[in-house]
Amino acid sequence: MAESLVGPEEVSIQHHSNSEQQSEADGSSPPPELNSLSAAQREVLERCLHALTHAKNDSHILAALLLITRLCPASQLDRVTLHRVFEAVGFNLPARLLVTAVRGSASSGLPSEELLSLGTALLAALSTDPDMATHPQLLSTIPLLLGLLESGVPVSQKQAQHTTASQSTCSDSSPNTNACSSQTDQSTPGEQVPKVSSGLGKEDEPAVCKLDEALAADCYQVLNTVCSLSRGPDQLLARGTIPALCRAVLKKQTLSHEKGLPLLGHLLSSSIRQRAWSKHQSELLSLLASISQNFSQAPEKDRLEMCFRIPQFLPPPECELQTQELQAVVPSLWATLCPMVQGKLSIDQLGAVLVLSACLLDLSGWKPAGSPKFCCLLVNRACVEVRMVLEEPPGTQLSAQQQHTLTACYRIMEAAMEQACSQGANPSPGQSETAIAGLSLQQSRQVLGALEEAYSAVIYYLQQMDPSHYDDPFLFATFRSLCAWLAEETSCLKEEVTALLPFLIGYAKHHLQERKGKGLSDWMSKMSVSDCSQAGTWTGEDVLRYLLPALCHLSAEDGPRKVLLSLDTPALLVHFLSRGWGVLRTQSGKTVSRDPGLETACSALLNFTVTEPDRVRTDACFASLEAMLSEALPVLLHKSRLLVLAANCCTLGLMIGRLKLAFTGPVESSQRRFFSCVLRFLLGALQAGDGGGQARLSPVWEPCWEEVSELWRLGLQALGGCVSAQPWITTLVREEGWLQSALSLLESSSGLPDPHSQQALEEALCAIARQCPLCCQDISESMKKGGRGSLHSMAQLRTVLKD
Repeated sequence: MAESLVGPEEVSIQHHSNSEQQSEADGSSPPPELNSLSAAQREVLERCLHALTHAKNDSHILAALLLITRLCPASQLDRVTLHRVFEAVGFNLPARLLVTAVRGSASSGLPSEELLSLGTALLAALSTDPDMATHPQLLSTIPLLLGLLESGVPVSQKQAQHTTASQSTCSDSSPNTNACSSQTDQSTPGEQVPKVSSGLGKEDEPAVCKLDEALAADCYQVLNTVCSLSRGPDQLLARGTIPALCRAVLKKQTLSHEKGLPLLGHLLSSSIRQRAWSKHQSELLSLLASISQNFSQAPEKDRLEMCFRIPQFLPPPECELQTQELQAVVPSLWATLCPMVQGKLSIDQLGAVLVLSACLLDLSGWKPAGSPKFCCLLVNRACVEVRMVLEEPPGTQLSAQQQHTLTACYRIMEAAMEQACSQGANPSPGQSETAIAGLSLQQSRQVLGALEEAYSAVIYYLQQMDPSHYDDPFLFATFRSLCAWLAEETSCLKEEVTALLPFLIGYAKHHLQERKGKGLSDWMSKMSVSDCSQAGTWTGEDVLRYLLPALCHLSAEDGPRKVLLSLDTPALLVHFLSRGWGVLRTQSGKTVSRDPGLETACSALLNFTVTEPDRVRTDACFASLEAMLSEALPVLLHKSRLLVLAANCCTLGLMIGRLKLAFTGPVESSQRRFFSCVLRFLLGALQAGDGGGQARLSPVWEPCWEEVSELWRLGLQALGGCVSAQPWITTLVREEGWLQSALSLLESSSGLPDPHSQQALEEALCAIARQCPLCCQDISESMKKGGRGSLHSMAQLRTVLKD
C-alpha cells in the first residue's frame, strides 16, 4: 500500500464555520450498543480504535478502518464509538476518497471501486448519528453521491480495457465488488456503459459502470438520513437531489427503483413539493410519464400496489401545469384506473384507487376521466364507501386508513356536486375544463341522489361529535365537505341540517379561539406541504370561512335563521368581519387582496338586518358592526380592488341606518363621514353617456357590475329609508352636491344601464323630495327645463313633486 493513499493535494475540502453545525434530531433512537460483540471482539475493536486515533498517515487510517468495518457493521456501532471514529477521521478523508475515485487518479494505487466503497461506507456509518448528518462537510458530499447514483462508477481507460477483455471474470465477482452492468435490462453483467459526461471538461472522459448494490445502499443511507432531519428536504433540494434521482430512475440505475423512488416520494410529499415542481418540472414530468407507462403495463396485482405510491408523484394542483406531457399522462392514468374502479376490490385496494382518483380530479378535473357512465360509477362508489363507514353504530373508532380513504371520497363527492349542481346553468370557461362531458339530466339527478344519501351519513356522524373531538383532523375534513355541499345544495335534508346547526356553530367558535401551538392549527402547520412563501398560514378562521356560504343561505330561511339567532351567530360574524378588516387596513398598493369570506359574511349579516329589525335595534353586536363600517368605508373608497367589499359595507351600513329612530340632537362626526362616503360611492358608479345617450358604468365599476349591481340598487333604496328615518341626511345631500350631480346625470342621459337601476335611483329621489322642501324645489326646477333626459320620464317622482 502506498505511503499516502490520497494526499491532501487531491482535493481541498475546507471546514465550514460552526454556525451551520446545529443539531437536528430526527426522533430516531440511537444504534444499538455493542452487546453483540464478545469480550475478545471488543478488545480488538478498542485496539483498532487506538490505532485509528494514532495513525500517522492515510494508509494507517484505512487499514484500521477496514479492520473495524470487518469486525463490526456500522449499524451496530454506538454513538460514542462513532464519535471516536469521526474525531480520528473527520469528513475530509471520505470526501477525498470519493473525489479521487471520481477523478480517476492513478496515484492512489487502488481501484476507484474500492475507494468509493470505503468512502461511502464511512459516510453511511457517520450519518447514522443525527449530529453528524447535519455537518456541513457531510452535506457537501451529497452532489458526489448523487453523481454516483445517477451515472455509476467512473473507470480509467486501463480498467475499462481490462474489463472489456474479461467480462466473464467481472460477472463472477462477489456481491461486495462493483460489478459492471449496462444501463438497460438486456445487458450482460460486466458490460461497459456508454460514456457519460462527468463535468471534468476533458475530451477523454472516463467510462462508467453501474454501482453494486452495497455501494448504492450506502449512498441512499446518507440521503435518507439527511432527508429525515427537520431541514433535510430543503438541504437535498438545494443540492440537486430531485433531478439527479429522477435521471437515476429513468436510467434504471442500481437500487433506483427500490430506494430512489421511495426517497423521491418522501421529498415530494414534504414542504418542498411546490418548489421542487417549480424548479424541476421537466425531470419530474418525465418521471411521471415513465411511472404512468409502467402502471399501464404492470400486472393487476402490481397496479393495485402502485396506486398507493403514484399520488406522491403528481404535481400539486396549484402549479397549474398544462403541458402536453401532463395532458397525455393524466388520461393514461385514468385509462388504467377505469377497469380497477369497475372491478371487485378489497377495502384497502378500493381505498388506494379512490385516493388516486381524487388526486387526479384535483389535478385536471373530470374532463380526462372518461365517459359520464364511468364518472357516475366513481361517484357512486365513493358515496357508498362513505355510507358504509359513517353509518356504523355510535362509538365505532375509524382506522387511519379508513379516514384517509373517506377524505378522498369527500373530494370526489365535492367535485361531482360542483358539476351536478351546475347542470342547466351556463358554465364558465373554467367549469368546462372540469366538467363531466355529456352528463345527462337523469345522470345528474342520480348523482345528486347518491350525494344526498352520503351527506345524510355525514350528518349522522357529526351529530355524535362532542367538543373533545373538535381538534381531530378527520373531523375537520368531514365538516369541510359538508360545508361544500351546503354551499351548493340548500333544498335537501333541511330538518337534519337545522338540527346540526348547534354543532356547526360551536365547532366554528371553538377554532376561532386563540390557541397557538395547540389542536388542529398545530397539526395543520406540521402537516402542511405548501410553500410558506406562496401560501398563508392556516388559522382557525378557515373553519368559519368554509361555513360562511351555508350561513348565507340558511340565514335567508325562517326556521334555520331562528336557530342561528339563538346561537348568537350575528355576533360570530361581526367578530370575524372585524378581524378581517383589521388585516385589510394594514395592506396597501399591490399587497391589497380581495377576501371573498368578508363579502360573504356581509351578505349573511345583511339577511339578518333585512329580516330581523328588532334584533338589529337591540343586539349590541350590530352597534359594533355599524361603528366598524363607519371606519371601513372611507378607507375602502380608495381601494379599487376591494370595490365588492365596499359595496357590501355601504349597503349593510345603510340597511342598519334606516332602522334608527329619528332624533334632533347633534350628528356624530363618524355618521356624517359615513354618509358622505356613501353618497360619493353610489354616484361614482355611473357617468354621462356620449351625445345624450344612455349613461354608462364607470371604468372601475364595470368589471364587477354583475356582482355589485343588486347591492348598488339596494343601497339606493336603503338611502331613501335612511333619509326618512334621519332627515338631517338631506342637508348633506345638498351640501355635498350629490343631488345636483344626480340630476345633471339624468338630464344629460337618455336612461340608466338598466330599468331596475333607474327605478332604484328614482325611489331615492322621491324619498329626498318628500323630506326636504329645498331638495324638492331643486328637482322641480330641473324638471321644468324640458329636454329628453331620463329625469323627465320618472312618473313616480313627478307625482311626489305635485303632492
